[in-house]
Amino acid sequence: MNKQLTVVANIHAHPESLDLFKAELEKVIGPTRAEPGCLKYDLHQNNEDPCHFMFFEIWESKELWDQHMESEHIKRYAQATEGAVADFTVEQMSLIG
Repeated sequence: MNKQLTVVANIHAHPESLDLFKAELEKVIGPTRAEPGCLKYDLHQNNEDPCHFMFFEIWESKELWDQHMESEHIKRYAQATEGAVADFTVEQMSLIG
């Protein structure tokens, strides 16, 4: 059984918070890529809806992703963007082929 975890996180910012929100998202990329178990951590912005962002992540294990979610840079991001998020969904997936 593959222990790797694929995460797809879709985040929609409120339009009035777009610039702040994007800047805060960009701040977490470097520290996250340096975390143990992070195999891929890519941020995308929708070409037709600039308020829609998507992280595509691959982690060695769910446990390491859980640790990432408790990291200081993620906590700082959450605090800095409080009230700026219109919608947020996270899908945890396993590679099957």
